[in-house]
Amino acid sequence: LETSPGVAEVTFVEKEPAERHTIVSWEQKNSCVLPEDLKNFYLMTDGFQMTWSVKTDDTPMPLGSMVINGVSKLCRLGGSSVYTLPNAPTLADLEDDTDEEGNEDKPEKPHFDSRSLIFELDPCSGNGKVCLVYKHAKPVVSPDTEIWFLDRALYWHFLTKTFTAYYRLLITHLGLPQWQYAFTSYGVSPQAKQWFNMYKPITINTALLSEEADSFVNKLDPNKVFKSKNKTPVLKKKPPSQPAGSQKSHMSMTSSKTSSLAGNSSRK
Repeated sequence: LETSPGVAEVTFVEKEPAERHTIVSWEQKNSCVLPEDLKNFYLMTDGFQMTWSVKTDDTPMPLGSMVINGVSKLCRLGGSSVYTLPNAPTLADLEDDTDEEGNEDKPEKPHFDSRSLIFELDPCSGNGKVCLVYKHAKPVVSPDTEIWFLDRALYWHFLTKTFTAYYRLLITHLGLPQWQYAFTSYGVSPQAKQWFNMYKPITINTALLSEEADSFVNKLDPNKVFKSKNKTPVLKKKPPSQPAGSQKSHMSMTSSKTSSLAGNSSRK
């Protein structure tokens, strides 16, 4: 990363391993068991944080950010708060029974209510949230977990089945802003796409990223727009003939004029 053009101030925050009793107390508090790969990760380092900047006019500008919350910050999403008003709306109110459930192509989406347990892994610098999801929490919490991305419009997007696979995605995408949106149907923003073009990662999703990112771009073909067309010669049109009604009125006016002139001459 440091050898990439324009990259400066690559900062890696070293963290101590999490204590085993801290992990056990977290599991007891939330009534679920951490996946084995994530537990081993926390036993090596209690979270992960790495940032880097780019130089614009000799001034470093923060760009990349890779974050994985530690055990203490692995908070449940949508959990009840002490400061919540009695009748205040919650995320569970967003649940709709008419939502399409998972099928062969798309997995079943997480639920904001008690049917799922959701924990925040990465705040994504305010662009959304990467979450560790236990989709089946009733009657007993299932140990199967998945990694999902919750965008700012509160729509779910599937990322990976394991934490290890997500960790690889995080590293290969270099923590570029909004990189998680490459796995959504609407792709990354035009501004983020410029950074992707400069520091484009080599991933298995590169073809998908290029297709989806271009789907909302106005494709203009200048050859078709400025193509010269053969002009057809314009035929000179004859002056329009007067309609029959106007001819009759013109004839009646002339006849009345002649009759009046005749009457005047007879009087003379």
